[in-house]
Amino acid sequence: MKRGLIVVLTLLWAVSGSFAGGGKESAASKQGAGEIPSLTLRLGHIAEPSHPYARGGDYFADLVKKKSGGKIEIKTFHSSQLGDQKTLIEGLIYGTIDMALVGTAALGQFQPQISIFDLPFLFDDLEHAYKSLDTVGMELGKALEPKGLKLLGYMENGVRHMTNNVREIKTPEDMKGLKIRVQTNKIFVSMMKALGASPTPMSLGELYTAMQQGVVDGQENPAAHIYTQRFYEVQKYASLTAHCYAPEPVLISMKQWNAFSEPVRSIFWEAAKESIAWQRELSKKEDSEYWDKIRATGKMKVTEVDRKPFMEVTKKVHDEFADSVGRDNLAKINALKKK
Repeated sequence: MKRGLIVVLTLLWAVSGSFAGGGKESAASKQGAGEIPSLTLRLGHIAEPSHPYARGGDYFADLVKKKSGGKIEIKTFHSSQLGDQKTLIEGLIYGTIDMALVGTAALGQFQPQISIFDLPFLFDDLEHAYKSLDTVGMELGKALEPKGLKLLGYMENGVRHMTNNVREIKTPEDMKGLKIRVQTNKIFVSMMKALGASPTPMSLGELYTAMQQGVVDGQENPAAHIYTQRFYEVQKYASLTAHCYAPEPVLISMKQWNAFSEPVRSIFWEAAKESIAWQRELSKKEDSEYWDKIRATGKMKVTEVDRKPFMEVTKKVHDEFADSVGRDNLAKINALKKK
């Protein structure tokens, strides 16, 4: 009797399991509401809340909530509330942070080839940058997955320019001897040395005070950071060198990604694609507006420069890092230039 009962129970369990599995598969294929779990995730970054990519992060969170029928909430934490960029990346790897927006300069410490986007004067224009990021950049992002990081795409930090508190920079010679804060990234260090400056690696959160106290003479960043971080209060000169383009990768912890069903993954992919397109347009629109706001403060002189001499002296940085970022990757990016 016992043996017969066990057989019957086993058969009942198998049948019920097949129905449950079939129902789950059907719901997943239709992306039914029942397949979307209730989740609360954390997304961190280092920008002020009014920064274009901070608002891009908020827009992404709103889209995910809408597309999930209100079941998935993403709470955004700005201004390094969850740590600096290195801390954010490590949190993603260990699964203690769910999502983050970080720069390629910081990410390059974990995947050297992605530092290709930090090379000076790499892109002809924004269209060239977007094409490169959405193709070569996404391919490079796959190498992050074994390290615990899933790349959903690239938002935009902006085009980087020089500021300092000592003198007006019009040529590379004007940079000689200046102590310039850089991100903790070998390419930025080499670029500053090529320009004759003294590079000082430092986190963004420390920078305002460091410039105020004269620990460093200057820094380089897009207009959005220069304005939202109020660097114009402690810097006298800005030079429109446009020496680097700064993407802002959208990352999620692989531990979280692996736990998602396909319907949830689809929601995140769709929200990333839509929010990245929206954020790039916002960033382009507001870049000139930020410079107008900076000029309006009357505290910082903004100087147009001839970029060609800066390009010439930093060519050797490309040669120095060609092997580490991949010569084939450089070739692919160059092939995307307008003919």
